[in-house]
Amino acid sequence: MAKLRKGVAYRRIERPYTRKSKYRTQQFVRATPHNKIVKFDMGDLKRTFQYAVSLKVNCGIQLRHNALESARMTSNRLLETKCGKTGYRLKLLVYPHHILRENPLASGAGADRMSTGMKKSFGKPIGLAAQVRKNQKIFSAYVDEPFLEFAKQAMNRAKHKVPCGCKIEIVKLR
Repeated sequence: MAKLRKGVAYRRIERPYTRKSKYRTQQFVRATPHNKIVKFDMGDLKRTFQYAVSLKVNCGIQLRHNALESARMTSNRLLETKCGKTGYRLKLLVYPHHILRENPLASGAGADRMSTGMKKSFGKPIGLAAQVRKNQKIFSAYVDEPFLEFAKQAMNRAKHKVPCGCKIEIVKLR
């Protein structure tokens, strides 16, 4: 199993070569990796709630799909245990479209015969990332008054899983 590269390598926003077409020959990147995010909407999807607690990023950054999935899992687990299955709604607001690539350079004995160096260095796809702008919301939790503190805790837990500074915003809906 290949080791996962650090998120610092893919933090900076770059030009997205992510053309996805239903025709394989018209795609820039031939194979798209699988998205690790399982769900984008959780909880009670039909009911309206009193408060919206959102998580906003402080700077423009690329968020990898495994970071978004771990933040979703921790916040959803807390909300589900404290509020019940119908006491909240959690929504992931960004989608990882950008394909991350890696140009692995060989090292060791005989590497000079295998490696091409920086010639043809477009790279192989290794993951997906969502490109977010400054002050963009990435998560929103909708709850009623008694569960407002639990929603704040859930967003705080998600904040620790995201590789940038975030702030929590609370809005009264009705």
